[in-house]
Amino acid sequence: MEKGYVHIYTGNGKGKTTAALGLSLRAVCAGKKVFFGQFLKGMNYSELDAGKYLPGFDLQQFGTDSFIYEKPGQEDINAAREGLKRAEEVLSSGEYDLVVLDEANLAVHYGLFAAEELIGVLDRRAAWVEVVITGRYAHCSLIEHADLVTEMVEIKHYYNNGVMAREGIEF
Repeated sequence: MEKGYVHIYTGNGKGKTTAALGLSLRAVCAGKKVFFGQFLKGMNYSELDAGKYLPGFDLQQFGTDSFIYEKPGQEDINAAREGLKRAEEVLSSGEYDLVVLDEANLAVHYGLFAAEELIGVLDRRAAWVEVVITGRYAHCSLIEHADLVTEMVEIKHYYNNGVMAREGIEF
C-alpha cells in the first residue's frame, strides 16, 4: 500500500475491538504484519494468544489489571504514556503494515494523553501504515483527523439481561 489511512471505531455498542481484530486477521492472512497495542487493558483477554497462531501478529498491553472507574491513577497514566511512546516507535518504524491502538480513544477521554499528542504520533508515521483507533468517546479532533469513522450503536445487548462477559466472545 502506498498510503495508509486512519480508521476510528467508536460508539457505545459492542464490537469495536472485535472489528479491529477481524481487520487484523484479514491483514495477517494477506501476508501483512500487524501490531495490536491495547491501552487501558492489562487483563487476560483471549486475543493475547493470537501471536501463537498468527505469524506476523504482535500484541502488547499498556494498562493495569483493573478498570478505571473514576480518576485514573499514576500507574494508569504511566502505562498509557509508555503505550503512546511504543506506538510512535512502531508507527514510524515502517515495520508494520497495520497498527491498532485499541482503546486509545478512552485513554484520551480519561486524560492519560491528549488528542493532539496522538495526532502528532499519527502524523509522524510511515506513509503506508494503516491505523485503527478504537474506543468509546472519540475526541472530535481525532474524528476530524481520521479518514474513516464507524460508530457502533447499541440497540440491544444480552448484558442488560444479566449475561456476564464470556471467554472467547467478550474477552
